[in-house]
Amino acid sequence: MSIWGSFNNAIFPDYFGDEFGLPLPPPQSSIMKNGATATQPSELGNTGVTKAALEDTNNGFMREKKGALAYAPIFDGLYCFETLEIYGFRHFMGVAEDSEPPLKRVKGPLEESKSLPEDHSTTISVSCSLGDQMARPLTSQGDGETIGSQGVIRKAEFIKIITRALYSLGYDKSGALLEEESGIPLHSSVVNLFMGQVTNGKWDDSVATLRTIGLSDEIMKSASFLILEQKFLEHLKMEKVAAALDTLRNEIVPLHVNLDRVHKLASCIISPSQCIRLGISGQDTEGTKSGSKILEKLQKLLPAAIMIPEKRLEHLVERALDVQREACVFHNTSDSDLSLYSDHQCGKNQIPSQTLQVKENGRVLLKHTLCGHQKPVLIVSWSPDDSQILTCGQDEVIRRWDVSSGECLHVYEKTGVGLISCGWFPDGRGIFAGMTDKSICLWDLDGRDLECWKGQRTLRISDMAITDDGKRIISVCRESAILLLDREAKFDRLIEEVDMITSFSLSKDNKFLLVNLMNQEIHLWSIEGDPKLISEYKGHKRTRFVIRSCFGGLDQSFIASGSEDSQVYIWHRCSGELLLALPGHSGAVNCVSWNPGNLHMLASASDDGTIRIWGLDRFNLKGGEQSNGSNHQCNGRS
Repeated sequence: MSIWGSFNNAIFPDYFGDEFGLPLPPPQSSIMKNGATATQPSELGNTGVTKAALEDTNNGFMREKKGALAYAPIFDGLYCFETLEIYGFRHFMGVAEDSEPPLKRVKGPLEESKSLPEDHSTTISVSCSLGDQMARPLTSQGDGETIGSQGVIRKAEFIKIITRALYSLGYDKSGALLEEESGIPLHSSVVNLFMGQVTNGKWDDSVATLRTIGLSDEIMKSASFLILEQKFLEHLKMEKVAAALDTLRNEIVPLHVNLDRVHKLASCIISPSQCIRLGISGQDTEGTKSGSKILEKLQKLLPAAIMIPEKRLEHLVERALDVQREACVFHNTSDSDLSLYSDHQCGKNQIPSQTLQVKENGRVLLKHTLCGHQKPVLIVSWSPDDSQILTCGQDEVIRRWDVSSGECLHVYEKTGVGLISCGWFPDGRGIFAGMTDKSICLWDLDGRDLECWKGQRTLRISDMAITDDGKRIISVCRESAILLLDREAKFDRLIEEVDMITSFSLSKDNKFLLVNLMNQEIHLWSIEGDPKLISEYKGHKRTRFVIRSCFGGLDQSFIASGSEDSQVYIWHRCSGELLLALPGHSGAVNCVSWNPGNLHMLASASDDGTIRIWGLDRFNLKGGEQSNGSNHQCNGRS
């Protein structure tokens, strides 16, 4: 039996081997194509195609493959068939894999070929009759058809990921319909068989099927280990100790993987309580529950092209939102305000830039006058719960006050040594202080000494901080150096700066340090592990006074600072770009503080005797309208 088609005005026969139960065609002369000669049918023998012809991949004919063989020249629309699979050469369309037997899929075209005329010199259009009646031929399976404006999204992968998402969301009918309509199955028939066997606890069958999927030796052994381990544990649960031992010796051990785990499994035979130490409960070996859990583990182990990862579409969408958020220099809105309907891009109106309040002398209600210090007060520090405050007099003592009553609760001092700075433990159960002898001391609330570090630890005017876990104390130890003291490891590191340090601020996550310098620069340091300079911020003015800066905004993505030119400066933390300079004060702005509970509120204190509260520019905020794909769209809250 033969099927005929034409190529460059020549007649080409398509031969099928006797594995199909079909007779071989009569001998034909050799056919020249692009300088290569096809093997004569008379030389094919009973196999249908010689090995030499199949191995010659340069002549446009089929390669060698196990199964029933097909022999076909290359021309548009003509397919090559085998017993188990269908192949489409690069020159013509491929065929999507499905669960129907290949013979069933080609039944129509083969039967129709019986009616072909005996006059073989007539040109027959095979491409239409074969292509139209095949089971949904898709170029996405053969030549990597792509979609999207940039041509980087493979259509087949895109459809599979959508199908996976539909099943994950519980839309099983829609998922099945998409597979049917697209002709692109989520998984191959072999993988579907494997997944069903694992889910139903058919461990031996699943291991056998696993070997046919085409995995690397390493992955196949690791996957087999997971399956056989479950088989071993089920034998133990059913008290089939001999069967469990046989599985361990003859199936698991020969894999030569995870030997430490093998030893622990062996100990389960001697002591069943060892299973509990391994984190294995009775529920882990219960029917379909155990199969489902093993399938989850296998999904993480097997290549994504074989088993689409759970929630892959959600991951891709979240990554896309992350990229948009990271690219938005003004991003200062919660994640709940992000939308999939349009590209996200905040405007300047998400940064506090409008004066909401001005608090002047005499407009703040006086609650208490705290008396007791004999020298100027250098430091005021609120307790973590805001119920108490610490005050430190210059070269004097530290006093702890009750905010509600104004009563002095305790006085901390050290004979012959003055105190120059102070702060609270993160839990509020103790305090730390810098001394005039350049030491650092820790007290509990009742004044008992806890720890003390002597040496070149602090300066006479010194900022100090302690991390939230209480493990590290940070202090200016020289004019151009900051000490990072690890209380547990009993060692310290230094941050060496290029100029005199005037102040510093610790980030909320305790990972970064913001350092103000005499040379009108602000440096951002990473203090995880070895200190590393991350970014520099410039533009503000400082010539005479101590100017303080702070972190602020969503994830502390912004840096704010006072300035002697009466303005408040705001930078993007990662890029170092100066975003805003806010006028309003009439004197040097000494200090700024970003509200930790309100992303859109900032306070600044100035030598003009006022405190300004900054918020969103409501007028410009109203102008932000949503527009799909627009760069000016703002998803921020109003």
